[in-house]
Amino acid sequence: MKALTLCALLLPLAALAESPFDGTWVSKEETATMDKKPYVISLAKGVWHSESAVPPIKVKADGTDQPVKGHAYYDTVAVKSSGPDSVELTSKKAGKESGTATYTVSADGKTLTLKWTDHTGTEVASGETVYERLKAAPAGAHAVSGSWRAVKVQNMTANARTVTYQSTADGLSMSTPTGQSYTARFDGKDVPMAGDPGGTFVSLKRVNPNTIVETDKRNGKVVEVDHWTVAPDGKTMKVEWETKDTKRKGSYVMEKSP
Repeated sequence: MKALTLCALLLPLAALAESPFDGTWVSKEETATMDKKPYVISLAKGVWHSESAVPPIKVKADGTDQPVKGHAYYDTVAVKSSGPDSVELTSKKAGKESGTATYTVSADGKTLTLKWTDHTGTEVASGETVYERLKAAPAGAHAVSGSWRAVKVQNMTANARTVTYQSTADGLSMSTPTGQSYTARFDGKDVPMAGDPGGTFVSLKRVNPNTIVETDKRNGKVVEVDHWTVAPDGKTMKVEWETKDTKRKGSYVMEKSP
């Protein structure tokens, strides 16, 4: 009888050990595919306008904190020109800095580089997104203005590219170096993401042993759906993401750490 009890206890542990998701994964920047829809920004007549933000942002670009509504991670934005080829933004939530963004246009005006920092976690994360110009800046507008298409990400800190998963008996736990985590069952029920000031809730569904779908919600509304698929050899995982609020999609590949 004691042997049967021991076997019953060991079986779930054996099953968890076989999960292809268990372990620490690191995304590979060069594998990222970007959404093709344009990003439209402008700085003209002392006003910053980001049409691609959801909801759009239109504030004075005088370097002071300007109130904005409807954004999960910030409620003010301060914008200023830092030269003829660059613009700096600082976002805050309840007076606490949540992130920075510096847009710099190349000398020929064809390329825009966004350097960003994220202060919403327990560690500061940072990286860059590079864009190619689709439409020229309007007459009289700052050089960063215009219509742009994202082409690649680069120089991301390790804490922005790393995630760890651990199977539970009926679901999965997730944690990141920047302090976000959750434990959810494969039943589609929402659970809060700890360490996330945006108030995100997560639900999981298992499609098959190598594929899981994560759905993220804020205020009861779906904002993102991610499909994770681990390769047959268990060494890589493809993540296909779609943001419902911005109506964008893309993908990237992660590698399992040794």
